[in-house]
Amino acid sequence: MILYLLIIIGSIVLDQLTKIIVVQNLDLYETTIKNPIFSITHIRNEGGAWSIFEGHMWFFLLVGVIALCIFSYLLYKNRYNNKWLTVGLSFVIGGTVGNFIDRFRQGYVVDMFQTEFMKFPIFNVADICLVIGVICIFIYILFFDEETNNK
Repeated sequence: MILYLLIIIGSIVLDQLTKIIVVQNLDLYETTIKNPIFSITHIRNEGGAWSIFEGHMWFFLLVGVIALCIFSYLLYKNRYNNKWLTVGLSFVIGGTVGNFIDRFRQGYVVDMFQTEFMKFPIFNVADICLVIGVICIFIYILFFDEETNNK
């Protein structure tokens, strides 16, 4: 269980630390480290990916609380089941909390990482944790979940 708590806490701390560094060192919409693959741009996102549901903070706070309850329950219930599942759930919880803190405190999420080689929403460490978590959960479902694989 220690590993999963370390993943959750580490995800939250790394997310919040990178956001603090960006806010303290870049003006809003300022870009740095620009190259053909990647850049860092300080933005505020009041919505989800591609700014969907922009301005509906209550929606994201509600979904965040519901997601935290569900994923925390699943993590507790499956903590000894499979590492792919529990690591995935831990990353999802850490990413959810990281963005929830921003939305609750400020009403928006600080995003900074921008891909230059394709049009993709600007994202942050919490978003990366969410994606890693979902990938781990998919690996569990595809290769280790007996219910899914016995159908």
